[in-house]
Amino acid sequence: CPRVPTQGAMMDNRFATALVIACVLSLISTIYMAASIGTDFWYEYHTLSPAENVSEAGRSIWEEFVSKDADEKTYTDALFRCNGTVGLWRRCITVPKNSHWYSPPETDMTTNCISFSLSDQFVEKYIEPGNHNSGTDLNRTYLWRLQFLLPFVSIGLMCFGALIGLCACACRSLYPAIATGVLHFLAGLCTLGLVGCYVAGIELLHRKLPLPEDVRGEFGWSFCLACVSAPLQFMAAALFIWAARTNRKEFTLLKAYRVA
Repeated sequence: CPRVPTQGAMMDNRFATALVIACVLSLISTIYMAASIGTDFWYEYHTLSPAENVSEAGRSIWEEFVSKDADEKTYTDALFRCNGTVGLWRRCITVPKNSHWYSPPETDMTTNCISFSLSDQFVEKYIEPGNHNSGTDLNRTYLWRLQFLLPFVSIGLMCFGALIGLCACACRSLYPAIATGVLHFLAGLCTLGLVGCYVAGIELLHRKLPLPEDVRGEFGWSFCLACVSAPLQFMAAALFIWAARTNRKEFTLLKAYRVA
């Protein structure tokens, strides 16, 4: 029957197209996740007059901000007053280049950043930020730790899935693509959990330290990259699993047809 080889060839092309699309989606989601982890615009604060705010307290604001002893309340207040941005690894404020004297709003501004140390990522959060005697806020503590760990777990799962995919290509088999799809699905869950933990952590922080009237806060483009990465991972997972399962089913039917 001449139709069987033609149908098999059409099936192979369809599976190959699905795998190519899945690989492209996986690559894009990995780039987005890496970019979001490495940038500092997960959350942004916009102040009406940051230069005037800084000049009121002179150099003390950003000196306390970059100090190793700065607690959560200290650097959060600086973020409020100085157009701050927060990432998973760093926090930044915008200040005048010459902050010794009064600086009008049109003065040239510069951005100063300081990285969260590894110990900062696992430090306890307090019920009253800045008050060590108020007790540990377990919700915010574990949300902060999870938002640090989950993106690395997500990228690790995708890289491991890519390694399995390369082995599948070397073996010329679609069966390992199921494992790749499952790993991408788990990576998508981790990314989704990261986004949820970050949003919950920000909301809980702002309940403890409400935004001043002249300050506006919003999620930045780094956060948006993580939000986009999650559905891309889920779509890649669905394509990997669909291609592997459908190919196995078609191969079984074709084998049974040839035996018959």
